[in-house]
Amino acid sequence: MNLPGPETFAANARAALTDETLRGALRRATDTFAERRGAALAGVPDWEELREQARAVKAHTLARLDHYLEQFTRNAEAAGVHVHWAADAEQACRIVGALARQHGAKRLVKSKSMATEEIHLNAALARDGAEPVETDLGEWIIQLAGETPSHIIVPAIHKTREAIGALFVEKLGIPPSSAPAVLAAHARERLRRHFAEADLGVSGVNFGVAETGTILVLENEGNARMTTTLPRVHVAVMGIEKLVPRFADLEVFLRLLPRSGTGQHLTSYQSLFTGPDGGREGPRELHVVLLDNGRAAMLSDELLRPTLGCIRCGACLNACPVYREIGGHAYGSVYPGPIGAILTPQLSGMERAGTLPFASSLCGACKDVCPVKIDIPTILLELRQRAVEGTRESPAARGGTVERLAWRVWSLCVTGPRRYALAARLARLGERLPFLARLAPPLAAWSTTRERPRLAARPFRATFRRPS
Repeated sequence: MNLPGPETFAANARAALTDETLRGALRRATDTFAERRGAALAGVPDWEELREQARAVKAHTLARLDHYLEQFTRNAEAAGVHVHWAADAEQACRIVGALARQHGAKRLVKSKSMATEEIHLNAALARDGAEPVETDLGEWIIQLAGETPSHIIVPAIHKTREAIGALFVEKLGIPPSSAPAVLAAHARERLRRHFAEADLGVSGVNFGVAETGTILVLENEGNARMTTTLPRVHVAVMGIEKLVPRFADLEVFLRLLPRSGTGQHLTSYQSLFTGPDGGREGPRELHVVLLDNGRAAMLSDELLRPTLGCIRCGACLNACPVYREIGGHAYGSVYPGPIGAILTPQLSGMERAGTLPFASSLCGACKDVCPVKIDIPTILLELRQRAVEGTRESPAARGGTVERLAWRVWSLCVTGPRRYALAARLARLGERLPFLARLAPPLAAWSTTRERPRLAARPFRATFRRPS
């Protein structure tokens, strides 16, 4: 299935807004996550202190990332890990493909990983005849559907149980059912065979520890643990920003991430790997691919560097009024929502994704829920400015002339009392004659999916002048 890219975000969003099934599924899921998060936070009196500590750890690590990468590599290799460096997506895919060929691996399994989605690893391995089977239930569902994830932690959030049931009937030939327990049982039956036969397992990494050369993989289903222990070779793809300096730092993030993402006190499984197991209870070989793919450039920009602090909890998606209406596929990126709106333009370039920073109401909800206190609205504004001032190829720059004219008219109206009074009277006339809005395309587009604000029955100016 060919999905739209970020360059067509406006059209993608309009299409999503007409899909009532999608919007209903999104509202139910994000409301549930918001309620669970609120309940989980209620029992953590030092929540804000934890957030500040996590922010400080990330800021410190990113400021000295070269040092911590060298320390991690040194300690991981001392523990028997094979460390590989990938400058971009193509090189990362080549490394994983070469490892699969080197070990004669034709049966691959893979646990959920945003980094591997970012580099399109599955497609690259498929060209070599070794496409891995996704083992996270949500990822497996969208793999069967030929889609990409719609959410950072809930890949199939956009699908109803009825849609999943119909997909399983089509792809697996099971009797019709929409019962979650029945569908999960069919998935479990098929995936266990893949685990048993796999030659090589691929995973992502939630955190890497420079002090010990350890990698940590978090999950709730147990599939990642089987992916990383049953095959004889484990390959972990890790963004270079995933490091923390000390093993003790994990405590802070393990208290923040699950509560922010799923409303859990702790994820069901925490798998720590410090070197391979030698085939006793785990893989004979452990390979870690350190992925740059544009991160070093982000690191050099102090204004945008905090983007790399993201721990992929998905809380900003659940809180975002834009994401909650259009879902993840409209963004045309594996990173949707507020974090995708600032991350994708930096990874893919403003020419392709320059409209995404404008996909926000700037309400600040994303900043309020971010466990590492990334100031997403400020970065959005910075990227908007760069988009408008950028090249003519930028979609935002192409629309900049009309927008600048609109703001100049607005500025003219609100900087003089008489002009303001006239504009207010015209607005009241327009409210009584709603067909006028349809004559102005920007107003019509704005009001199609929003409720127009109502003017007060009596203007404040008239009330202010009335004697007491």
